[in-house]
Amino acid sequence: MNKKYIKISLILNIFIFLMVLVATIVMFTGFKFMHGPEVTLDCSNIEMFKFFTVDSNIFMAMVALIFSIYEILLLKNKIKEIPKFTYILKFMGTSAVTLTFLVVFSYLGWIAKDGLFSLLMNSNLFLHLLVPITSIVTFIYFEKSDKLKFKDTFFGLIPMLVYAVFYVCNVFIHTHNGVVSPQYDFYYFVYHGVWTAVIVIPIIIGINYIGSLILWRLNRKGKK
Repeated sequence: MNKKYIKISLILNIFIFLMVLVATIVMFTGFKFMHGPEVTLDCSNIEMFKFFTVDSNIFMAMVALIFSIYEILLLKNKIKEIPKFTYILKFMGTSAVTLTFLVVFSYLGWIAKDGLFSLLMNSNLFLHLLVPITSIVTFIYFEKSDKLKFKDTFFGLIPMLVYAVFYVCNVFIHTHNGVVSPQYDFYYFVYHGVWTAVIVIPIIIGINYIGSLILWRLNRKGKK
Protein backbone atom coordinates (compact mmCIF):
# COMPACT_ATOMS: atom_id res chain seq x y z
CA MET A 1 0.00 0.00 0.00
CA ASN A 2 1.41 3.41 -0.94
CA LYS A 3 0.93 6.32 1.45
CA LYS A 4 -1.73 7.98 -0.70
CA TYR A 5 -3.88 4.87 -0.63
CA ILE A 6 -3.22 4.33 3.07
CA LYS A 7 -4.50 7.83 3.84
CA ILE A 8 -7.62 7.35 1.71
CA SER A 9 -8.24 3.96 3.33
CA LEU A 10 -7.76 5.50 6.79
CA ILE A 11 -10.33 8.21 6.09
CA LEU A 12 -12.84 5.70 4.72
CA ASN A 13 -12.34 3.30 7.64
CA ILE A 14 -13.00 6.08 10.14
CA PHE A 15 -16.03 7.06 8.07
CA ILE A 16 -17.31 3.46 8.18
CA PHE A 17 -16.89 3.37 11.96
CA LEU A 18 -18.75 6.67 12.40
CA MET A 19 -21.59 5.66 10.08
CA VAL A 20 -22.17 2.43 12.00
CA LEU A 21 -21.96 4.29 15.32
CA VAL A 22 -24.60 6.79 14.21
CA ALA A 23 -26.83 4.08 12.71
CA THR A 24 -26.59 1.96 15.86
CA ILE A 25 -27.56 4.90 18.08
CA VAL A 26 -30.43 5.82 15.74
CA MET A 27 -31.81 2.28 15.72
CA PHE A 28 -31.26 1.67 19.45
CA THR A 29 -33.12 4.85 20.41
CA GLY A 30 -35.83 4.42 17.79
CA PHE A 31 -35.12 7.86 16.32
CA LYS A 32 -36.59 8.47 12.85
CA PHE A 33 -35.13 11.02 10.46
CA MET A 34 -36.96 9.66 7.40
CA HIS A 35 -40.70 9.24 7.01
CA GLY A 36 -42.67 7.31 4.43
CA PRO A 37 -43.76 3.65 4.15
CA GLU A 38 -43.59 1.32 7.13
CA VAL A 39 -39.96 0.55 7.87
CA THR A 40 -39.02 -3.10 7.34
CA LEU A 41 -36.55 -5.01 9.57
CA ASP A 42 -36.22 -2.28 12.13
CA CYS A 43 -36.60 -2.37 15.90
CA SER A 44 -35.09 -0.59 18.88
CA ASN A 45 -33.20 -1.42 22.07
CA ILE A 46 -31.48 -4.77 22.60
CA GLU A 47 -33.85 -6.54 20.20
CA MET A 48 -32.09 -4.95 17.23
CA PHE A 49 -29.11 -7.28 17.73
CA LYS A 50 -31.16 -10.19 16.43
CA PHE A 51 -30.54 -8.95 12.89
CA PHE A 52 -27.50 -10.06 10.91
CA THR A 53 -27.53 -6.58 9.39
CA VAL A 54 -26.77 -4.99 12.74
CA ASP A 55 -24.28 -7.62 13.86
CA SER A 56 -22.36 -7.63 10.56
CA ASN A 57 -22.16 -3.83 10.48
CA ILE A 58 -20.96 -3.56 14.07
CA PHE A 59 -18.32 -6.22 13.36
CA MET A 60 -17.31 -4.26 10.25
CA ALA A 61 -17.05 -1.06 12.31
CA MET A 62 -14.81 -2.71 14.90
CA VAL A 63 -12.58 -4.15 12.19
CA ALA A 64 -12.41 -0.79 10.40
CA LEU A 65 -11.32 0.84 13.65
CA ILE A 66 -8.62 -1.78 14.24
CA PHE A 67 -7.41 -1.45 10.66
CA SER A 68 -7.28 2.34 10.91
CA ILE A 69 -5.13 2.11 14.06
CA TYR A 70 -2.59 -0.03 12.20
CA GLU A 71 -2.70 2.42 9.28
CA ILE A 72 -1.88 5.30 11.62
CA LEU A 73 1.03 3.31 13.04
CA LEU A 74 2.19 2.57 9.50
CA LEU A 75 2.03 6.22 8.48
CA LYS A 76 4.00 7.17 11.58
CA ASN A 77 6.60 4.50 10.74
CA LYS A 78 5.90 2.67 14.00
CA ILE A 79 5.39 -0.58 12.08
CA LYS A 80 6.68 -1.79 8.71
CA GLU A 81 3.46 -3.42 7.49
CA ILE A 82 -0.10 -4.22 8.49
CA PRO A 83 -0.30 -7.77 9.94
CA LYS A 84 -2.00 -10.49 7.93
CA PHE A 85 -4.55 -11.23 10.67
CA THR A 86 -5.77 -7.63 10.33
CA TYR A 87 -6.36 -8.19 6.60
CA ILE A 88 -8.21 -11.41 7.43
CA LEU A 89 -10.47 -9.55 9.87
CA LYS A 90 -11.06 -6.84 7.24
CA PHE A 91 -11.90 -9.51 4.69
CA MET A 92 -14.35 -11.17 7.09
CA GLY A 93 -16.06 -7.88 7.93
CA THR A 94 -16.32 -6.82 4.29
CA SER A 95 -17.67 -10.25 3.31
CA ALA A 96 -20.30 -10.02 6.05
CA VAL A 97 -21.67 -6.61 5.01
CA THR A 98 -21.46 -7.65 1.35
CA LEU A 99 -23.77 -10.55 2.18
CA THR A 100 -26.12 -8.12 3.92
CA PHE A 101 -26.13 -5.93 0.81
CA LEU A 102 -26.72 -8.87 -1.57
CA VAL A 103 -29.56 -10.39 0.45
CA VAL A 104 -31.33 -7.03 0.78
CA PHE A 105 -31.12 -6.16 -2.91
CA SER A 106 -31.63 -9.63 -4.38
CA TYR A 107 -34.23 -11.03 -1.97
CA LEU A 108 -35.63 -8.94 0.86
CA GLY A 109 -36.28 -5.91 -1.33
CA TRP A 110 -38.56 -8.03 -3.48
CA ILE A 111 -40.64 -9.54 -0.67
CA ALA A 112 -40.89 -6.51 1.64
CA LYS A 113 -44.44 -5.19 1.90
CA ASP A 114 -43.46 -1.67 0.83
CA GLY A 115 -40.59 -2.67 -1.41
CA LEU A 116 -36.89 -1.95 -1.34
CA PHE A 117 -37.32 1.65 -0.19
CA SER A 118 -38.67 0.47 3.17
CA LEU A 119 -35.35 -1.31 3.72
CA LEU A 120 -33.33 1.85 3.07
CA MET A 121 -34.86 4.17 5.63
CA ASN A 122 -33.35 5.69 8.77
CA SER A 123 -30.60 3.50 10.25
CA ASN A 124 -30.99 0.94 7.46
CA LEU A 125 -29.90 3.53 4.91
CA PHE A 126 -26.45 3.21 6.48
CA LEU A 127 -26.54 -0.48 7.40
CA HIS A 128 -28.02 -1.85 4.17
CA LEU A 129 -26.45 0.50 1.64
CA LEU A 130 -23.84 3.11 2.60
CA VAL A 131 -21.65 1.02 4.92
CA PRO A 132 -21.54 -2.06 2.63
CA ILE A 133 -20.71 -0.01 -0.47
CA THR A 134 -18.05 2.04 1.33
CA SER A 135 -16.56 -1.13 2.82
CA ILE A 136 -16.41 -2.89 -0.55
CA VAL A 137 -14.86 0.09 -2.34
CA THR A 138 -12.29 0.58 0.43
CA PHE A 139 -11.25 -3.08 0.46
CA ILE A 140 -10.92 -3.65 -3.28
CA TYR A 141 -9.45 -0.29 -4.32
CA PHE A 142 -7.43 1.10 -1.43
CA GLU A 143 -6.36 -1.97 0.54
CA LYS A 144 -4.98 -4.19 -2.20
CA SER A 145 -2.64 -6.85 -0.89
CA ASP A 146 -1.08 -10.20 -1.70
CA LYS A 147 -1.30 -11.33 1.94
CA LEU A 148 -4.60 -13.16 1.53
CA LYS A 149 -4.29 -16.56 -0.14
CA PHE A 150 -7.03 -18.65 -1.71
CA LYS A 151 -7.37 -20.78 1.42
CA ASP A 152 -8.14 -17.59 3.37
CA THR A 153 -11.34 -17.05 1.36
CA PHE A 154 -13.13 -19.46 3.68
CA PHE A 155 -12.70 -16.97 6.53
CA GLY A 156 -15.39 -14.93 4.77
CA LEU A 157 -17.97 -17.54 5.79
CA ILE A 158 -17.32 -17.35 9.54
CA PRO A 159 -19.57 -14.37 10.50
CA MET A 160 -22.52 -15.82 8.60
CA LEU A 161 -22.02 -19.34 9.99
CA VAL A 162 -21.81 -18.04 13.56
CA TYR A 163 -25.03 -16.08 13.07
CA ALA A 164 -26.68 -19.05 11.31
CA VAL A 165 -26.33 -21.14 14.47
CA PHE A 166 -28.39 -18.56 16.38
CA TYR A 167 -30.96 -18.12 13.60
CA VAL A 168 -31.49 -21.82 12.89
CA CYS A 169 -31.80 -22.68 16.60
CA ASN A 170 -34.28 -19.84 17.08
CA VAL A 171 -36.35 -21.06 14.14
CA PHE A 172 -36.49 -24.69 15.23
CA ILE A 173 -37.30 -23.81 18.84
CA HIS A 174 -40.32 -21.80 17.69
CA THR A 175 -41.61 -24.26 15.09
CA HIS A 176 -45.26 -25.30 15.37
CA ASN A 177 -46.61 -27.89 12.92
CA GLY A 178 -43.76 -27.17 10.55
CA VAL A 179 -44.48 -23.42 10.48
CA VAL A 180 -42.51 -20.59 12.09
CA SER A 181 -43.96 -17.19 12.94
CA PRO A 182 -42.37 -14.17 11.17
CA GLN A 183 -41.65 -12.92 14.67
CA TYR A 184 -38.86 -15.49 14.80
CA ASP A 185 -38.23 -16.13 11.10
CA PHE A 186 -37.92 -12.40 10.41
CA TYR A 187 -36.03 -12.99 7.15
CA TYR A 188 -38.77 -15.33 5.88
CA PHE A 189 -36.19 -17.95 4.98
CA VAL A 190 -38.50 -20.84 5.95
CA TYR A 191 -41.79 -19.09 5.17
CA HIS A 192 -43.00 -22.12 3.16
CA GLY A 193 -42.07 -24.59 5.90
CA VAL A 194 -39.05 -25.64 7.94
CA TRP A 195 -38.15 -28.24 5.32
CA THR A 196 -37.06 -25.42 2.98
CA ALA A 197 -34.05 -24.86 5.26
CA VAL A 198 -32.24 -27.63 3.35
CA ILE A 199 -32.52 -25.40 0.26
CA VAL A 200 -32.10 -21.98 1.80
CA ILE A 201 -28.98 -22.68 3.88
CA PRO A 202 -26.83 -23.92 0.95
CA ILE A 203 -28.01 -20.97 -1.16
CA ILE A 204 -27.00 -18.43 1.50
CA ILE A 205 -23.64 -20.17 2.00
CA GLY A 206 -23.13 -20.15 -1.77
CA ILE A 207 -23.96 -16.45 -2.10
CA ASN A 208 -21.69 -15.64 0.83
CA TYR A 209 -18.75 -17.62 -0.54
CA ILE A 210 -19.09 -16.35 -4.12
CA GLY A 211 -19.18 -12.79 -2.78
CA SER A 212 -16.11 -13.48 -0.63
CA LEU A 213 -14.29 -15.05 -3.58
CA ILE A 214 -14.96 -12.01 -5.77
CA LEU A 215 -13.78 -9.65 -3.00
CA TRP A 216 -10.58 -11.66 -2.60
CA ARG A 217 -9.92 -11.66 -6.32
CA LEU A 218 -10.49 -7.92 -6.68
CA ASN A 219 -8.33 -7.20 -3.63
CA ARG A 220 -5.30 -8.98 -5.07
CA LYS A 221 -2.40 -6.71 -6.00
CA GLY A 222 -2.13 -6.18 -9.72
CA LYS A 223 -5.77 -7.19 -10.33
CA LYS A 224 -8.12 -4.57 -11.78
